[in-house]
Amino acid sequence: MDVSDRVVSPVLIIGRSGRAFSAALGGRRIVRDRVITSLAPSISHNWVVEGQTVRPLPSDIGKVVHRLLGARNPDELSFADVVALLATPLELIPVEADEGVFVPARTEAELLPDDFSIPGLNATLFPYQARGVQWMLDIGRHTGGFILADEMGLGKTIQIIAVLLAEQPTPDAPALIVCPTSLIANWKQEILRFAPELSVLVHRGPYRTGVSSGLRKAQIVITTYDTLVSDIAIFASVCWSWLICDEAQALKNPDSQRRRAIASIPRKRSVPMTGTPVETSLLDLWSLVDLAIPRLLGSREDFKARFPDDEESARGLAQFTNPIVLRRRVADVAGDLPERIDIDVPLELGPELSRQYAQVLADTLERYPVAGALVATGQLQLFCAHPWLQGGGPADDDDDAQIERRPAVPLMTPKLERTVAILSEAFQSGQKVLVFAIFNRCGELVREAARGLPDAYWGAINGSTPQEERQKIVDEFSAFDGPGCLVLNPKAAGAGLNITAATIVIHYTQAWNPALEAQASARAHRRGQTEPVRIYRLFYEDTVERVMIDRSEWRRDLGNDAVPISTREVADLKRALSFNPGAENV
Repeated sequence: MDVSDRVVSPVLIIGRSGRAFSAALGGRRIVRDRVITSLAPSISHNWVVEGQTVRPLPSDIGKVVHRLLGARNPDELSFADVVALLATPLELIPVEADEGVFVPARTEAELLPDDFSIPGLNATLFPYQARGVQWMLDIGRHTGGFILADEMGLGKTIQIIAVLLAEQPTPDAPALIVCPTSLIANWKQEILRFAPELSVLVHRGPYRTGVSSGLRKAQIVITTYDTLVSDIAIFASVCWSWLICDEAQALKNPDSQRRRAIASIPRKRSVPMTGTPVETSLLDLWSLVDLAIPRLLGSREDFKARFPDDEESARGLAQFTNPIVLRRRVADVAGDLPERIDIDVPLELGPELSRQYAQVLADTLERYPVAGALVATGQLQLFCAHPWLQGGGPADDDDDAQIERRPAVPLMTPKLERTVAILSEAFQSGQKVLVFAIFNRCGELVREAARGLPDAYWGAINGSTPQEERQKIVDEFSAFDGPGCLVLNPKAAGAGLNITAATIVIHYTQAWNPALEAQASARAHRRGQTEPVRIYRLFYEDTVERVMIDRSEWRRDLGNDAVPISTREVADLKRALSFNPGAENV
């Protein structure tokens, strides 16, 4: 065997076998544009064998690798170890991952059997759900956490219940489910329905315990985010077998009190659940991943330096997060769902409303010279909903914008006319309709405009509707023998509620965050729906609403959930203010 005296460049190669990761030391050289990689006998050797030739590595490479690995066993690396090693500065030693190290969760789940069953589960899982449960059980044992990000309507709740039934917690180390107040009853009901052998304790309200031992009386404890913050001392005194965070978008702000409280809870496995893992910035994803697997993506400061908020960083980040984020879409895995028909309805303001729109823009920019851009977009959204609506700030703060009737402006606008036409057709055929509007008083205007239509059920759910009344309203709407209209604020009723009695959805106002619209549509188009669902988006051309529609389409076409909306924030805001449909009339 020949011995070369030419030192080759070192490289640390990460490989994978099953769920096991390992590190191997190699040497690399380029011959006629061809890369040749050879392995060392171990990470302690400073030479490699290439065919019949022994080639040296740098003499101190063994010390470098041992210093890099620290206490890690090179033959038994964790997923977190792999991610940390790949962040090693190139000047120390290049670290590379073999193909197959970072396999997306969805790809791995698709390879699992369809016929997985769990004793005691009072339901037959759909094939994709069975595969998802198997994947979650496996990844949970090996990483200690993951994110369940299936699209709305695919049954995230029953999959989690199946996981808890397959690997049952004990009262000494119970599972903790944290969710919004509106979903407490749903979680309890679903557990009792699908896994009645599991014991459940709801910790909320005046009957909650004041000592940690009071939480160790059932296999599963359900509480709300606000209650957990208030009682963090007793929650932090229990080592939980599972920490399940439903509607985990509530935890995306790492500085929030509830996010800090959740992070302080001792637990063996963590599962943030959300259909929208990224909404505004990549820090959203860091916040959720760091809850699922603490320190996987490094500190917050290191993360922001390594992954700035742009599309290139988002795609690079996806390599590390896709293996622990299970994200399936309705269109991908639920072919047995009835047809969904999306119908965009562009509208024209008309000369007089265009003139008024332009006047609102000019007046607002003059009145608010510093924060004018943000306030103006909010005022223009209000105007597009209806000129009678009046509020003082950005649209997100104007849920309760008031109605100021103006004799010179009629009730019926192009948008209301189209809404009434859709309602009329629906009512005549006995169908039920959901109308989503981010301004609460829109419901009053819609009902007033539709006063000449056939008798129907009318209801509304918004932020002022008591939590305990919301499901009751949905039940009444669903049980009503005839047509109906339910007007919903998507921030209050755009998640968690199952309203499959409706077969028509109208998005009366648009949202800057396309995830809000997707969640709202999923209230009707989800498991349990037996009829085709028509989804209408009503918007005015050449207004702020056109920008909002285009923003939603951009995000959908991009097809990458890790890309933050904020990458287009400045451009979208500038474009929203560039439209002036009535400039010639001002």
